[in-house]
Amino acid sequence: MRVLLKNALRPFLLGLVSIIVMLSDGVLLPILAAQPNLSYYVPLDDSAHRPPALKAKRKSSKAPATPAVIQDIRVTPYPDHTRLVLDLQRAISFTQHRQKTSNRIVIELHNVLLSKAAKAKLSEGQLPQDITMAQSNRTGPQSIMISLNLDSIGDYKLLPLNHPYRLVVDVYNKIPVEEVQPIAAEPPPAIVARPPAAARRPMQREVKTIVIDAGHGGKDPGAVGRGGTAEKDITLKVSLLLRDLLTKQLGTQVVMTRDRDVFVELEDRAKFANREDADLFVSIHVNAHPQRGTKGLEVYHFGEASDPRALAVAARENGTPIETTGIGWQYLVADLLTTKKMEESQDLAWSTHQALVGHLNTHYEVIDHGVKTGPFYVLRFTSMPSILAEIAFISNPTEERLMKATPFLTRIAEGICEGIKAFIHPLQRASR
Repeated sequence: MRVLLKNALRPFLLGLVSIIVMLSDGVLLPILAAQPNLSYYVPLDDSAHRPPALKAKRKSSKAPATPAVIQDIRVTPYPDHTRLVLDLQRAISFTQHRQKTSNRIVIELHNVLLSKAAKAKLSEGQLPQDITMAQSNRTGPQSIMISLNLDSIGDYKLLPLNHPYRLVVDVYNKIPVEEVQPIAAEPPPAIVARPPAAARRPMQREVKTIVIDAGHGGKDPGAVGRGGTAEKDITLKVSLLLRDLLTKQLGTQVVMTRDRDVFVELEDRAKFANREDADLFVSIHVNAHPQRGTKGLEVYHFGEASDPRALAVAARENGTPIETTGIGWQYLVADLLTTKKMEESQDLAWSTHQALVGHLNTHYEVIDHGVKTGPFYVLRFTSMPSILAEIAFISNPTEERLMKATPFLTRIAEGICEGIKAFIHPLQRASR
């Protein structure tokens, strides 16, 4: 019986049994088969058992970034300072230090080249004597050196700006000691918010082209009321009505940033107005507020936010965080709008506001929030007098219902039209 069992199990045991032998440089692997003597020899990778070799750090072979280009240089003199604006291809880095051998401040722009246009302006001697600017001739990455003579200037300020990229250098005049007067003890004079425009400029303004900007559009609905009314639809209706009124009553060319439900970037709206060489820019918007009871109208021109709510309105219309909406507004104002254009924007805002309130008051109870300033993007980058009208609050149920009716929108357009006419013909307004 034992012999029979042994003979019966022998083939099975021979198929399963295998012997593993560890060698110094390999392993015998078992083969589960009917022939137990067949095996495969696999060399061991002894690197797995050795400590890793220390590799020397290689220096990066990455080439330095292509130098940014200073595309243009603009110099604007003001009564108390000179502004130097460098139009840049992209954002740059810079450092500043005071020279030990001379009383000068050196601002070094890193990895930067001058364009042909910029070199031409430098060769023409457009910079003041207190400012020198030149390409560095040292080896390594290119750089630009701006040198300021502290013996002849009073102070300076630097501000890098984006969209478009610029570096603003303000160099302030040095006030001679004999011109410094002691501060009088008498009380300061009262601040007049705005003298009558007719008294300041009793003349007719030449206006050939007006750009009307219907806020939002396309994928951007703007503010939406509880009844489902979208700001983009209201602004387009008012803008079309205003276009027709201005064309008929003034005979001027009136163009629109959009005349249908399409999305237009804020930057493209300003570029469009500048490209059209417009004389006026009027942007139509609808307001919103967390408190449903808030209603009324207000008109804006560009500047620092006149109050926290003005800043909130600008942040909403710009689509930017409220924390960064008002940064650098004073440099942007002086850089992109002359004093005359700023004054005319203020005049346009006031004349439009007065006409709008006066025209609506005969038909509705109007809550007047006045004329305000705010850092609105579409007003920031236009080169002509520009305003933004917030005609009503879509978050207020009563005003949302009014904006669904054509008569209310027509009266809004008529009021704005009367304001623009009063701005163009101030003598006619003063004689009324």
